[in-house]
Amino acid sequence: MAVHAEGIVAIVIFYLLILAVGIWAAWKNKNSGVSEGQDRSETIMVGGRDIGLFVGGFTMTATWVGGGYINGTAEYVYLPDYGLAWAQAPFGYALSLVVGGLFFAKPMRSRGYVTMLDPFQQIYGKRMGGLLFIPALMGEIFWSAAILSALGATLSVIVDIDINMSVVISALIAIFYTLVGGLYSVAYTDVVQLFCIFLGLWVSVPFALSNPAVSSISVTAKEAVYQTPWLGKIDSADTWMWIDNFCLLMLGGIPWQVYFQRVLSASSATYAQVLSFIAAAGCLVMAVPSVLIGAIGASTDWNQTTYGAIPPKEKDQSDMILPIVLQHLCPPWISFFGLGAVSAAVMSSADSSILSASSMFARNIYKLAFRQSATDREIVWVMRITIFVFGALATAMALLTGTVYGLWYLSSDLVYVIIFPQLLSVLFIKGTNTYGSVAGYIFGLLLRIGGGEPYLKLPPFIYYPGWVQQEKIHHLTGDVEYFIQQRFPFKTVSMLASFLGNVAFSYLLKYLFESGTLSHKYDFMDAVVSKHSKEIMDKTTLVSNDNIILSEMAPVKTHLSSSLAGAFTNTEALSDDEESSPESLNNDQE
Repeated sequence: MAVHAEGIVAIVIFYLLILAVGIWAAWKNKNSGVSEGQDRSETIMVGGRDIGLFVGGFTMTATWVGGGYINGTAEYVYLPDYGLAWAQAPFGYALSLVVGGLFFAKPMRSRGYVTMLDPFQQIYGKRMGGLLFIPALMGEIFWSAAILSALGATLSVIVDIDINMSVVISALIAIFYTLVGGLYSVAYTDVVQLFCIFLGLWVSVPFALSNPAVSSISVTAKEAVYQTPWLGKIDSADTWMWIDNFCLLMLGGIPWQVYFQRVLSASSATYAQVLSFIAAAGCLVMAVPSVLIGAIGASTDWNQTTYGAIPPKEKDQSDMILPIVLQHLCPPWISFFGLGAVSAAVMSSADSSILSASSMFARNIYKLAFRQSATDREIVWVMRITIFVFGALATAMALLTGTVYGLWYLSSDLVYVIIFPQLLSVLFIKGTNTYGSVAGYIFGLLLRIGGGEPYLKLPPFIYYPGWVQQEKIHHLTGDVEYFIQQRFPFKTVSMLASFLGNVAFSYLLKYLFESGTLSHKYDFMDAVVSKHSKEIMDKTTLVSNDNIILSEMAPVKTHLSSSLAGAFTNTEALSDDEESSPESLNNDQE
């Protein structure tokens, strides 16, 4: 197997640059936040809460602009019968960031939470927080595995090196600098990676466009030359499915720890909102070269290239159209530069997801659910171990599991169907409780799993209106695969059912217990008539009673409490009442 020396050199240079920046960021910010009394573990999770607009804007953009984003956008533009009309990720994720900035960034940042799961554990309790951790963790791990898998395939196309080795080396570099520097290393390397992606792809586009084998993309946009026009179209029968997928991207892109990690690291709530809007624009700008590369792929006479007469779509290689265009339509050095950009894109997403998963585990599961007395040093070590474990798990899945994309599609659906309505309830609906949360969780899970998942060959047990049986032909083997396609917007309906179930059951159980219809002894979740039920149900009076101390709501040691008000407290509500401010509360306890 030939090894391209230029390709290896290009990748080594990119990787060494990113590793150096990661280590430099860790060294530069090693004491950040600690001098202000902030815990070291919290500094790793959210920096010193001093991420500025420049670095913050880049790192939040890089949250979504990863290997899956640029490869997937190019793939859908290239695919016959799909085209630009079905390349929903750029606009979907951009709108997701706008909606997140408008409605979710300010309440999350102003209340000083450390992870996305904090408000769930504050209102619904530690057990419910643990349940909600499962889909959140699955989403992060499967996302990392999917993009590492994409990286292996991309590198093997252009450089012709062993896939396993390239994936392992990439993962080790991302894990190493995340271990060393936490969010600071992730944020600063994101800046470099985003520049790499932008330059690498934009340098490649003019060369690919000017290749003699490529027809004018303005012609192939509307006319069938080598395949159907790349602008694509939405058939009337698929309209609801298109809307369902778009809502999944727009709303399901919000409840991710990778997003809230950036929001919560911003220096103020207003900055958190601005960062979201900057990142939305960044997502659109970064999608342009991918769209052009997909259009170039659809406008190419592959018989005139070194790729061969059979186009990628007939070799089941549509998902690798971006690296194929780079290799076969660009000069070698340009294609290797573009390849470095793709590698950088992958690492920019993998490091974020691994850090997010370990942050949620160390804080919300290990500390708040199991070891409330854990020291800061202990939490730091738990984070380091889980960064390595989750990174290794994602790498192993990328190498060993053929269904990693199917697992990610399903888990991202679960984030949308389960976590989004819970986040909506916990932030904006006053009075929801643990019973409603459990009911909503079950409704969403059953309705989504019931619809099946073709990528995992998971058959449906709920056949929604408008379902059809489709066939998929594997061009290489000639095998025909049949699957059920749900044209009904069942993902969005599942999300709405989960939300309504949460609200309805919360108020029903609250009424039944408080009216005496159900005996108080049956309140086994301590969600309605427990010792401080009134205060738990009403967030605005969370600490208005002198008998209630914050440690009952969030078991955090008092000496760590320069950030106590930011651990689990609605500081917006507290600031209106001077007597119940966190400072006076601490004085009362002493």
